[in-house]
Amino acid sequence: MCNLYSVTKGQQAIREFTRAATDTTGNLPPLPGVFPDTLAPVVRNTSDHGRELTMMRWGMPGPPQFGGAPITNIRNTNSPHWRRWLRPENRCLVPVTSFCEWEDTKPKKTPVWFALNESRPLFAFAGIWTVWHGKRGTKADPVEGEHKLFGFLTTDANSVVGSIHPKAMPVILTTAEEMDAWMQAPWADVATLQRPAPDATLTIIAKGQKTDGEAGFF
Repeated sequence: MCNLYSVTKGQQAIREFTRAATDTTGNLPPLPGVFPDTLAPVVRNTSDHGRELTMMRWGMPGPPQFGGAPITNIRNTNSPHWRRWLRPENRCLVPVTSFCEWEDTKPKKTPVWFALNESRPLFAFAGIWTVWHGKRGTKADPVEGEHKLFGFLTTDANSVVGSIHPKAMPVILTTAEEMDAWMQAPWADVATLQRPAPDATLTIIAKGQKTDGEAGFF
């Protein structure tokens, strides 16, 4: 399960990569560590068929029969709970420069970071989003009201990610064609995007740190 990622490229680079025509994020700093239930930049469709870069909180509403706890990673897209948000109007692109999985080492687990290469170019997770009302945030700093929430799809791990975390990996989009299809096409036409990235797509670029910037560290 991916519960930590980074996005360290600037707003202009994100807008150009995702072709977002509007930007409501304000002054967006580099985010070397995005954790669950925090705000992060996400690109969604707009009513005029454009794309907007905006801030959303990471963690979709979970199934009520399991308590409704926030869900960051969505695997079972056949579930009625998730199918409602698989339409283009609820899909989004989650800009990423690297993501973390935890190696099961002793005495404690080791964070391992994956990216497209050492320069950490942008890619996107295939995400979904919704508007939700209630309380989010920490007990010390709760935020009550309306929230825009997002999560992203996962799938089987490829051999690169699987060497560290064999259970799953995020669904990764790297090309304009993949991102266009994800944002516009019917689910029946894009369901095949929920697949492991080719092994050559990713490489391990850092280990041992809970955040990832522009420089590698081993």
